[in-house]
Amino acid sequence: MTDPLMTELLETALEAARGAGDLLRDGRPADLGVAATKTSPIDVVTEMDIAAEKLITDLLARRRPQDGVLGEEGADTEGSSGVRWVIDPLDGTVNYLYGLPSWAVSIAAEKDGETVVGVVTAPMRGETFQAVLGRGARLNGEPVHCRPAAPLEESLIGTGFGYVRERRIGQARVLNDLLPRVRDIRRGGSAAIDLSDVACGRLNGYYERGLNPWDFAAGALIAREAGALTGGRPGVPASTELTIAAAPGLFEPLRGLLDDLGAWHD
Repeated sequence: MTDPLMTELLETALEAARGAGDLLRDGRPADLGVAATKTSPIDVVTEMDIAAEKLITDLLARRRPQDGVLGEEGADTEGSSGVRWVIDPLDGTVNYLYGLPSWAVSIAAEKDGETVVGVVTAPMRGETFQAVLGRGARLNGEPVHCRPAAPLEESLIGTGFGYVRERRIGQARVLNDLLPRVRDIRRGGSAAIDLSDVACGRLNGYYERGLNPWDFAAGALIAREAGALTGGRPGVPASTELTIAAAPGLFEPLRGLLDDLGAWHD
């Protein structure tokens, strides 16, 4: 891939993420309500999720009309350029609905199936994470690195939960067995932010079952470019089945324990 293309994709992702972030931060109505539900009655979509995705896809259509797009709120075009955008216009919708600050816009660009650019902007935190394949990760323009590996019992681990009852029962079972073996658990409500927090050392590690590509595409690249490892079950990449991120030296024991605990199935 040529450097000009890398630069163009990064600049486009930054512009789209910041535009959507500004819309979500400044345009949130006081009477914001649920516009639709997805996997269950508590898995919600707001009118602002839909508006933010439209802003992003409109910008991409103007800047790079030959590219494909995969978006959480329904955008799905194949494209002809070999580039595909994977976007979550509002990651952490329940936080946003309740007025909590941990929500983000997540935009990744893939070239021939490989993620090459990732941007996660968290407007209420005043933070924009970015990464380009092979160039490292940055937070507000400054390089970031994951925290050096700690023993599992001294590690702060982030996670998240699904919105389907049966999956939550399984996740609670895993958490019950995991919690006594680590320093503590955090549940922030945005996978994109959690992965970015691994990248900058605010979490030692992170895992979750049930993520979709738009949830982890950008954040996983940011974590890897900050020095972390990402993946799923042993020998398997991050996927809907299981997504894990942690520094080398912690990743392996965390993955082994999660595999033993059955974190990859309901």
